[in-house]
Amino acid sequence: MKQLVLLLALLGTSLLFAQTDAEKAEETVKKSNIEGHIYFLADDLLKGRNTGTPENKIAASYLANTLRSYGIKPNPASGDYYQKIDLFQFALKEKIKLSLNGVNFPEVVAFDIDAINTEEDAIYLNHGMEADYKNKDVNGKVVIAKAGTPDSTDIRSAFGARAPKRDLAIKNGAKGLIEIGSFDPKQWPRLKHSFEERVSLSKGEKEPLPMYLWVQASPEQVMKFNEATVKIQIESNGIQRETIKTQNVVGVLEGTDPNLKNEYIIYSAHYDHIGIGRPNAEGDSIYNGARDNAIGTTAVLTIAENLAKYPTKRSALFILFTGEEKGLLGSRYYVQNPVLPLNKMIYCFNTDGGGYNNTSLATIAGLKRTTAQKHMVAGAKTFGLKALDIDDVAPEQGLFDRSDNVSFASVGIPAPTYSTGFDAFDDEINKYYHQAGDHADSLDYNYLVKFYQGYVLSGRLIANDPEKPFWIKGDKYEAAGRALYDYVPELPMKN
Repeated sequence: MKQLVLLLALLGTSLLFAQTDAEKAEETVKKSNIEGHIYFLADDLLKGRNTGTPENKIAASYLANTLRSYGIKPNPASGDYYQKIDLFQFALKEKIKLSLNGVNFPEVVAFDIDAINTEEDAIYLNHGMEADYKNKDVNGKVVIAKAGTPDSTDIRSAFGARAPKRDLAIKNGAKGLIEIGSFDPKQWPRLKHSFEERVSLSKGEKEPLPMYLWVQASPEQVMKFNEATVKIQIESNGIQRETIKTQNVVGVLEGTDPNLKNEYIIYSAHYDHIGIGRPNAEGDSIYNGARDNAIGTTAVLTIAENLAKYPTKRSALFILFTGEEKGLLGSRYYVQNPVLPLNKMIYCFNTDGGGYNNTSLATIAGLKRTTAQKHMVAGAKTFGLKALDIDDVAPEQGLFDRSDNVSFASVGIPAPTYSTGFDAFDDEINKYYHQAGDHADSLDYNYLVKFYQGYVLSGRLIANDPEKPFWIKGDKYEAAGRALYDYVPELPMKN
């Protein structure tokens, strides 16, 4: 009888080790676990997980203790699961009161403004370009200008022209610049939210221009500004500056191979969202962020659970970032203050996204830009999904450089972002992206099971491959990678 028990035990052990990476991925990814993570992270209790809030810290505690429960080791630099960060916030506490020629303009974005309460004459200068200042004395005065340039007035072009127009105002001695535009009503609230509560990694220097505003107006109101002088009334308590404390969540798991365990794969996602904002038609003002980015955060927890049970040859570093919505601040801080040497990090497998509209896909920023493409394609395909490069969907958006992966790419670490499936920026994406309706109960969890299984398998294949992944030859980050690593393989050409 003892021999039979021993035989069965040995048989069970051999079967365990005989499991494929695909079987290990399928075994540990459970729909109930996925729902549990996302429903908690996107609960109203967390009030949208805005960086620096108590609710953001609650989310971080949940993530840290989930990693602890899996047996993931803590941040080696701190001894706990946190990387503490001081950020510097610049915020308007009260609404700016502004009228131009007696007309009130309630929709104002302040790039900077000191405390002010004044009624005076401002000078109108068309688009505020260099030629517009010719023979005009604006010293000590506020300049009014149309937003953008004579060639383009959309919000992206206007934003691109912002710095040179500000510099021209400073050069000519203006004390303020107010740009009037008729901006896309879908894009305006996002811009306004971003600049009402700006956050930085540094205290920064005082802006040399005491007032710089954008004003949302109708096309007819913009056209009416053609007089040399504009009567302006403005009242504001100015932008307030304060320090806020927040944290990345960090965990480590050692690999099994005596040599490859000295190399790490980073599994990352941001867990913050945008907090409380303008109520929607239903009166909901909590921006829960189920898609952005409870889905990505749950991907990291899911692969952490898998690797804790079935470690790979390479080691794993798990990082959940704060401050992504404030300008990739958590990942930028980490790269400036790594807890392990960056040249030991041979790949960063990030997860982020604003939503999905095609549940047959996994859409990946940078799929074709690294030699690990085959593993991501195989990982998705094994569970019935097609891996699609994000540049095949919207190359003009430059999405590779708009998530936390770029903080690592900029120092040379190959770093794609694995996202839920979309093949167009359509109404289905915009319906939820940074909207109050992005709730946990609006997700397709059967699809997410396949998505996470594909993500876990892709990560396992990369982590067990004896060949190091790297940038495709000709990629713009290839040079940074060559500078970071001692060894770089012969590379295929970029597709």
